[in-house]
Amino acid sequence: MTTLPYNLEAEQCVLAILLKNNQAFESLPDELRSGHFYTGLHQKLFEAITFLIKKGQLANPVTLNQYLKSYLDKEDPTQETTSADYLSQLASLMIPSFNINDYGRLVYDLHLRRELIHLSQQAVERACDQDIQAPDASAQIEILEGQLFSLASHREYQTCQDFSSALAEAIASAQIAYQRDSHVVGVTTGFLDLDKMLGGLHPSDLVILAGRPSMGKSALATNIAFNAALAKLKNPVKGSGAGVAFFSLEMSSLQLALRILGQETGISSDRIRRGAIDQSAFPSFLELSQNLSRLPLFLDDTPALTISGLLTRARRLKRKESIGLIIVDYLQLLSSDRGGSENRVQELSEITRGLKNLAKQLEVPVIALSQLSRAVEQREDKRPMLSDLRESGTIEQDADVVMFIYREEYYESRNKPQEGSEKMVLWQKHMTEVYNLAEIVIAKQRHGPIGSIFLHFDGQKTKFSNSTAKKDLKS
Repeated sequence: MTTLPYNLEAEQCVLAILLKNNQAFESLPDELRSGHFYTGLHQKLFEAITFLIKKGQLANPVTLNQYLKSYLDKEDPTQETTSADYLSQLASLMIPSFNINDYGRLVYDLHLRRELIHLSQQAVERACDQDIQAPDASAQIEILEGQLFSLASHREYQTCQDFSSALAEAIASAQIAYQRDSHVVGVTTGFLDLDKMLGGLHPSDLVILAGRPSMGKSALATNIAFNAALAKLKNPVKGSGAGVAFFSLEMSSLQLALRILGQETGISSDRIRRGAIDQSAFPSFLELSQNLSRLPLFLDDTPALTISGLLTRARRLKRKESIGLIIVDYLQLLSSDRGGSENRVQELSEITRGLKNLAKQLEVPVIALSQLSRAVEQREDKRPMLSDLRESGTIEQDADVVMFIYREEYYESRNKPQEGSEKMVLWQKHMTEVYNLAEIVIAKQRHGPIGSIFLHFDGQKTKFSNSTAKKDLKS
């Protein structure tokens, strides 16, 4: 039988220092919690000391005696050691206060080792289980990797945060936004009006970006990925940028790279692919390409990706590259772990819940692109609505933000009237108003307003940019 690692002396040193010097609590490792101690007695004692210190009260043998006595009487009424005796024993230990961090780290390290043993034993039991309903080997790897990631991220399996801690985080978040010129608290999209409406892309948020084919979903997602990565490259410490993981289930990494290169060089991706670049422009093209290669942008074009496979890759990138934004293009091309489900709505619900859990677990925003149903094409006003989300199910429910792309130019260009007619004059005037104009409809936002902003869209470069257009919306 495996002997679990622990060190009672190290735990006693931590408690002894705290009983004599409450201020030493500030020098403890941030991740240390009562559950990390080996014995129930030490867990309860550290919990009580922490409670009193955080309330601004004195934690010493006198203030803790009655609490510890009650615990000991409840756990083992026949035990010989009294609470006063044990507290006095701890208080008599002559331990320098400046060593508390080292002892605390040792306690925490031994806790991690015990958890590793526990997870390993669970993995062995799952692997030996021959039941027909038991997870297959791939699923078991995903389970273990998720558990190991949680352990490596210093997370407890069940946590409860008091309001004062949450409030402190909210104030710190507001202060960061206040200090930035853009007032963006999250990851920047690179678009001024969109950042202003959303306040940036917030950690733990699932953002759905939806639209009909040819509206520019992938182009906008690629632009956001590039803008966030570029902002991170320019100001890696205090900026609003982020390393980006882009999961492309539709386009290859090569196609994405060519698209980004075309957007920034002004040379179409088709010309770059064919090598049709002017000789005089090639040196500057090469220099820009080398600069772009430094972007913290990571592309994954694995086909037929399952939600668990995506979660595994995202965790690895978070651990290795500290990514701060995840983009999935697109939602309907993902499959659930069960695969081949006859109930597509139920399968999609599992996928969106998985993406939302991923956003919360990694504390990064996740943008998932989504198709819209054909119902849009059957209406006179083709501006999308929430009910147009294809196989909507829980997409709307799980999402923190739902955005639609609508380009009126795309539809109007297909309604060209007869040359020379009176309608032709009106059509040309209207086309001038909507030319290269894209409306981004924020149809849902948990923590902000809904409405529309406008972006300029260059179809040749598949590039969005800020727009000064103020077009009247249809009711």
